[in-house]
Amino acid sequence: MRHTGGYSADTRLRWPELLPWVVALAGFFLLPDYLALGARILIYILYALSLDLILGYAGIITLGHSAYFGLGAYVAGILSAKLGVTDPLLQLVAAGAGGALLGLVTGAIILRTKGLTLLMLTLAITSVLLEIANKATALTGGADGLSGVVIAPIFGIFKFDIFGKTAFLYCLAVLLAGWWVVRRLIYSPFGASLTGVRENALRMHAIGAPVYWRMVLVYTLSTALAGVAGGLLTQTYQFVGLNVLSFESAGELLVMLILGGVGRIYGAFVGPLIYLVVQDALAKQFPEYWYLGIGVMLVLVVMFARGGVLGIVDGIIARLRRKP
Repeated sequence: MRHTGGYSADTRLRWPELLPWVVALAGFFLLPDYLALGARILIYILYALSLDLILGYAGIITLGHSAYFGLGAYVAGILSAKLGVTDPLLQLVAAGAGGALLGLVTGAIILRTKGLTLLMLTLAITSVLLEIANKATALTGGADGLSGVVIAPIFGIFKFDIFGKTAFLYCLAVLLAGWWVVRRLIYSPFGASLTGVRENALRMHAIGAPVYWRMVLVYTLSTALAGVAGGLLTQTYQFVGLNVLSFESAGELLVMLILGGVGRIYGAFVGPLIYLVVQDALAKQFPEYWYLGIGVMLVLVVMFARGGVLGIVDGIIARLRRKP
């Protein structure tokens, strides 16, 4: 489903929107050996959803979204390993708050710029955080990573198990909440104004819209969601490494979103699913050359389907409808 940017008061669910949740629950029961991979996919869907909110709908181009994802991961890990806070919901709230605070402070600065300057600033923020995490070994573990993360049972009942059942359902519940927030936002007048800013910021200025502050607000919300996704990653694997702040993480996220379809709320669902499943399969068969397979797949999508996988689906549906 593609959101065209026009505000509609009708926010009722359509039946295709139930498919991701049906697939997720089916995977939980039918693929019990892949729940760890499933939890990772759910985390990256939330991560991609946070990027799509600013890239696909607000038109903010960034290569440094991993800064907020990584900060959320470290906040959750440090709370547990260093401060003894093991409640998963409290950790998750703190991870989201950390991402939001950094997003508000940095967004207020970088969103005053445009184009290449904006892009370089987002990379600079990630570089600074990566260097801090690498040097502050007493707090973050440095290059060795942060271990000793302990996660208490959710609500004191649901314990994280080695099979990944609790982690999968927990990630699914958090993703559902994040998706609901994003969906409500993009189908609101505020969401329509974001699309207006993306298409023609000067016109939005002309009609008196507070363009800058709306951009800062959506950027902060996006970074909060990225922080929550990072916190989920820490809780699922009970470890934090420097890779959560790497440029590779940010690049992979962008590839996932392009693969699924930018500016399509469900492109953030399809892209990570395909990317991580293909990555897992190729890494098992060709551990040294799996990046080549990912690259070829992305090139084909960019060449023949500018709207990503969902663009291909839209094209097929359009052709079927044209047939007598």
